[in-house]
Parts: sequence; structure tokens; C-alpha cells
Amino acid sequence: MLTTTLSQFMLRTGIYSGSNTRALVPDLFRGLGAKRVVLFSDRGLEQAGVVEKVAQIFELTPHGTGPELAGIYLDIAQDAESSSVNAATRYAREVGADALLAVGGGSVLDTVKAVKYSLHKGLTNINEAIPGGFLYESFPQANYISIPHISIPTTAGTGSEVSPIAVVYNEEIKMKTNMINPFIAADMAILDPDLTVGLPPFITAFTGFDALTHAVEALASPTSTGLTDAYALHAIRLIEKNLPIAVENGADKTARMEMLQASLMGITAFSFALNAIPVHNFAHAYGALFRIPHGLANAVFLPVVMESVPDLYLPKVKELAEALSVDTVSGDDPQLLLTQIVDKIKGLQQKTGLPENFDAYNISESDLEQTITAVSMDPAALNFPMPPELIRAIGEKVVPLQIKN
Repeated sequence: MLTTTLSQFMLRTGIYSGSNTRALVPDLFRGLGAKRVVLFSDRGLEQAGVVEKVAQIFELTPHGTGPELAGIYLDIAQDAESSSVNAATRYAREVGADALLAVGGGSVLDTVKAVKYSLHKGLTNINEAIPGGFLYESFPQANYISIPHISIPTTAGTGSEVSPIAVVYNEEIKMKTNMINPFIAADMAILDPDLTVGLPPFITAFTGFDALTHAVEALASPTSTGLTDAYALHAIRLIEKNLPIAVENGADKTARMEMLQASLMGITAFSFALNAIPVHNFAHAYGALFRIPHGLANAVFLPVVMESVPDLYLPKVKELAEALSVDTVSGDDPQLLLTQIVDKIKGLQQKTGLPENFDAYNISESDLEQTITAVSMDPAALNFPMPPELIRAIGEKVVPLQIKN
């Protein structure tokens, strides 16, 4: 853990939590000086009625007393594809938007962050801003972006509504590229559990594991601090308690609310302890190659990576065990505790209906060979490079043995 070495921890997003807090959106935008708001979401949420629930709030605002809804853009693809970012940016310019409202999961929230950055920088192609797959800008080189921006998450996983990170999929090179800038985060985040109650159990489960992975990797990071540990540990406690409930009974608003806050805390810890993230390294690479949803990839890789690179997790194994409600009385052997933790995570995986491998994706022997290069080349490998033998060994644990030739 860092103590006297320089570290950063910047919270710049106002957070409004509670049932029906979406009703605050027009007034919040008015306070931010917005006049023409574009609502960004996706077709699935349109079909689920979520887009309409948010859009109709603007109809209740008396004419002339608040911002107008200048347009709704719904053609956002999985993984925040760069083509989606560029098309959404064009739309925002065409309708004269001066404010951005993101409603959705991580793909939508990350897309809107990239749109915000593109508008600020005058870009037409977001890929030009991320040479080599990684863009890192910190204050004071990074400056405030004066585009009013509110995010409403509809999943409890990425925490993208508050993070300074956007992951954009570059289709040309088949890589998930990363943007980090403290000012692409939303000005305000609305955590409204009403908008998550319809999320299917399977998606609830793997997005919850995304949040858990953020917290675990933040806790294990060599650059963690007391601040990031506090957020990470309580996120883990909340997820261990509430994820099974939210999966079993999606209408439980208390569990949904706790998961939204856990997601927010997990990504906050992750963002400011960012260093060794081997689980995300694998998830990014496999997600880019095989289009596996990010949370699902994290869910499958989390226990496998933990047992494959134990030295990363052993320094804080007791704190992690306690947060996961693993019995720590039986002994102080760190390796035994880590084994119990991995078993607990596998049990949570099973309890919430998640797979332990990628059998559904029919990954072949030649595909597995591609993953070695993809994992090594992913930007997440910079701080924690892994040898090809380890990458393949982990891959063989998540790809069924009956590999197709």
C-alpha cells in the first residue's frame, strides 16, 4: 500500500441515490446551464421501456423553465464500438446538443464519455485520440470539459457513471482501447434502483461480478491506498451480501440500491489504485477477440487468475477473506485463506448461475493461440506483464479441454 508516495484520488461526480431520483434530471441540467439535451441509450433499453421512463420527465417540465430534450440516440453497440462513438458524436452536432444524458450499462456510459471528449476536442474519429490503444491525461494537463453531463446506470457493474475511464472498442485492430481523463466523468450520477429491477438474472449476475472484480483488483493493487482500500472492502461486503438477492429477486429495490452503490465504490477504488489488473487484462483481450460481454469475462477469469497468480493477492488475503465472510478463525496460513477465498468466489459464481468457462463461445485451438498475443498486447498488461506460458495455462482453464482443431 502506498503511504508517503504520491497518489491521486479525485471524486468530481455528484451522486443522487434513491427510488425515482431520475425525476431530478431536468433541474440538475438546468443548474448546469444546459439548454439542449440529447439522451443516449440503446435499443434493448428502449424495448424495456427504460428510455421512455427517462424521456417523459422532460415533458413534465413546464415550457421555458428547463432544458429541452433535443433528441434521443439509441444506436449504441456492445463494448462502446468506435463507430458508435463517432456516429453518436455526429448526431449530437447535428441536433445542436449542448448537454449529454447517458442512460444504460457500461457500453452506453463509456460511449457518451467518448462523445464528450470528441466534442471537446473537435474530433470526428475517436480512434485518433487513442494511439497505441491507450490515452492517459491527468490534471493539470487535462482540463475541465464544460459540457453538462449526467449518467444514469441501468446495471450495477461497471460504475462507469463516476469513473475517469472509458473503454472504446477499436474494430479495425480488434482491441479494447482505454481513455483516462478525470474530466470525462459525468458531472452528476443518478442511482435509481427503479431502472434496474427489470434487468435479467444472468446480466445482473455478471455485471455484479464486474463490480466485484474492480474491488478485488483494487485491493490487491501495489498502488492501493487507505482511501481505495476503504471503498474496495465495503464494495466487496455489499456484493457478497446483495448480489445473490438481486439475482434471485430482481424486484428487491434494497438489494438493487446496495449493488448500485457497491458498483460505484468498486470502480472508484479501481480507478485510483490502477496498476496490476491481470483479470481485466484477460477480460479485455478475450472480450475483444470473441465479443464476450466484459462482466461475464471478468466473472469467469476472477477465480482462475487469483489461484494462478497467488502472490498478487496474498498480502491482503485476511482483509479480503473477512470482507467475503470467509471463516478466518481456522488458521492464519495465507495460502489456505486464499484457497478458501477462491472457493467462496466459485460458490458465488455457481449460486448466481454463472458459467465457470467459455464453453458457449466455441473457442478453438488456433483461437487460444491468438489470445497469447492479445493478452500481452492489451494496454492492461503494461504494469503486470505475464509470460506466454502463464497466459496459455490460464486460457486452458477457461476453454474446455475438448478444444476444436
